[in-house]
Amino acid sequence: MAGQSRKHPMLRRSRAMWASRRVWQPRLVFWAGAISIGLISVLFAVLADKAQALFHVVIGNDGGWRFYLPLAITPLGFVLCAWLAHAVFPGSQGSGIPQAIAARHLRDDDDRSHILSLRLVVGKIALTLVGLFCGASIGREGPTVQVGASLMLQAARWGGMAAQARGLILAGSAAGIAAAFNTPLAGIVFAIEEMGRTYEARTNGLVLTAVILAGLASLGVLGNYTYFGVSKETI
Repeated sequence: MAGQSRKHPMLRRSRAMWASRRVWQPRLVFWAGAISIGLISVLFAVLADKAQALFHVVIGNDGGWRFYLPLAITPLGFVLCAWLAHAVFPGSQGSGIPQAIAARHLRDDDDRSHILSLRLVVGKIALTLVGLFCGASIGREGPTVQVGASLMLQAARWGGMAAQARGLILAGSAAGIAAAFNTPLAGIVFAIEEMGRTYEARTNGLVLTAVILAGLASLGVLGNYTYFGVSKETI
């Protein structure tokens, strides 16, 4: 009876802890951030493919006068992107991966906001799409990393998890890669090799959870797919 009486207060404290807003709010915000990364990364991937396809439609493949359109479209597009990056979206320059890595080493949140923010999410996606439409030889791996890191860092601010910003930036970067290319293992490996260099015990749970949730969100929208396609059999 004495043992049971000691257990009851422990059970009550445990239930009170799990019912506490301070316990659930950060988790809910983190989960919502991971799901939003998956959805936005998939949308980014679809729009990027359409922008690139639209460029090929504009220039045509019949060898006529439209073949020379890139001589005008591409330089003008580059000028537009450079102006937007400088005047409207400062901090969006670069591939995105160095910016996310640098943000992990910054200690001040104001300094991080110059390279990871919701404004830069819009800017990075918009500038990448404009570049692809203009025929730029660019990819979206780096931009997706910066987008995922920005979204997860914003979730950290809203959820009161600023103390875990470094781990959440790592998790957001991995989740973006996993969702955009339907490669959850690649997202984890990317987090280890490119972003973190080491697989810290404090952040491995965040990375795995973010990758799983972002991957489920992307699969829920597009279904199970192979992003890079399959090779055709030759006779």
